[in-house]
Amino acid sequence: MTTLFALLIAATAMVGNTVAALWEARGSRLAKYGRPVWLQPWFLAGLLADVVAWVLTVVALRYLPVFAVQSILAGAIALTTLADHGWNPWNLVRRDRWAVVAVLAGLVVVAASAAPDRPDALPPVATPVLLVSFVLILAAAPFVWRAGRPMLLALLAGLGFGGTALAVRAIHPGPLRWETAGGLLLDPLVYGVVAMGVLGVLAFARALQDGAVGPATAVLSVTEVVVPGLVGIALLGDRIRPGWEGAALAGVLVALAGVTALTRPDPESVRRRVH
Repeated sequence: MTTLFALLIAATAMVGNTVAALWEARGSRLAKYGRPVWLQPWFLAGLLADVVAWVLTVVALRYLPVFAVQSILAGAIALTTLADHGWNPWNLVRRDRWAVVAVLAGLVVVAASAAPDRPDALPPVATPVLLVSFVLILAAAPFVWRAGRPMLLALLAGLGFGGTALAVRAIHPGPLRWETAGGLLLDPLVYGVVAMGVLGVLAFARALQDGAVGPATAVLSVTEVVVPGLVGIALLGDRIRPGWEGAALAGVLVALAGVTALTRPDPESVRRRVH
């Protein structure tokens, strides 16, 4: 599979995540006035979109570094903002238009800076470090859940989805073949994928029940780019193209600056509330 095709798959997963977030948000809000969230058709449709996006993400992670794939997925915040304004960029205030451009431009640079190859074997400490980290995050989850703060829950969801990406990237570094499928069931990272993925879905759904979809998606996006991206480089052998280190850093900073801008209240709506 070519690098370009893997990038297209990651971009399609980003669109799927955007659709999932919007549908799950609608279902979560409807749950306040009727059936439980798990019986809301919009929420169930969002989960289906999440599953499709997750499968595409898994494919992309087999060929691209974690930071590249997760950075592309973070573009969901820009698409979510556009969706909230009827997919018309001219419905956005000027600040948000520039923020959307910054997010998308920064992510393009980050994706271009990724070296597509991967090591034939992981460092011996990689799997133990990942598994211990997963256990600690899962142990902290009940406390965050009881606190019920949307941004903390979105942060937890970002760690869950980020952990899933790291586990997928770390599983069997070589090409997957049918004869290796049975052996995957003996790999503890496979169960880490499931546990962290379920944590991400549940935590994000809870965050959307009481929080705004834009800020919650922004916190999720920043978390699942920065944390697993750094871990992938430090622990899994992910690499940046030679000479692209400065561009990659600038791309991440520009994209995150755009995400941060998109989480701030619309100045015009604030003025309307004041008056």
